Amino acid sequence: MEDPVVFEEDPGTSSRLHPLQRPKFGELLTYGRPGDTVHISEMFRLVRGNQHILDVLDVLHRDRLALRIHDGAFSAMDLTARHPRTGELLSTVKFMVQTLAAAGELQRDLQRELTYDGLRAAEAKGSKGGRRPAVAATKTDDVRTAYLEGRLHRRPRPRVGVPVRMLSPAANGDDLGRVHPCG
Repeated sequence: MEDPVVFEEDPGTSSRLHPLQRPKFGELLTYGRPGDTVHISEMFRLVRGNQHILDVLDVLHRDRLALRIHDGAFSAMDLTARHPRTGELLSTVKFMVQTLAAAGELQRDLQRELTYDGLRAAEAKGSKGGRRPAVAATKTDDVRTAYLEGRLHRRPRPRVGVPVRMLSPAANGDDLGRVHPCG
């Protein structure tokens, strides 16, 4: 057996793209030969809905490529089972694929709704979300002044915040040398 050839999609590729429009999946289909097996870690890494799954299965069948899914709801299924005379996907396989895909879509939609609900609730309480600043808003002017006066070891990082070790001990008695990441 030859070493496997890996086709990994760039993380920046949108999962909203139809799988057949993804560049790496297109390369995989071009590279694959009849009898080859396509290995996918988890089906929902490739597809997002019923029609996407059925389209992928049809293309793999057309190109006579086998499919092996290693994890998740589809891992125990033979997705290549076809009717002996018509060559169509068996209705039981199609039913299971559609049911599991619908459950996957429901899970993803619920997760999205709950995330948005949580963000709206936090916003209503006054939280902006995101990472908390390393230096409290009341101390930012003091840190900026200390930097300009040369009392800091290096320039503050604007997006990450000011590391504690970056501050020099306060020589003049103010509490600037005791700034902590959480304020």
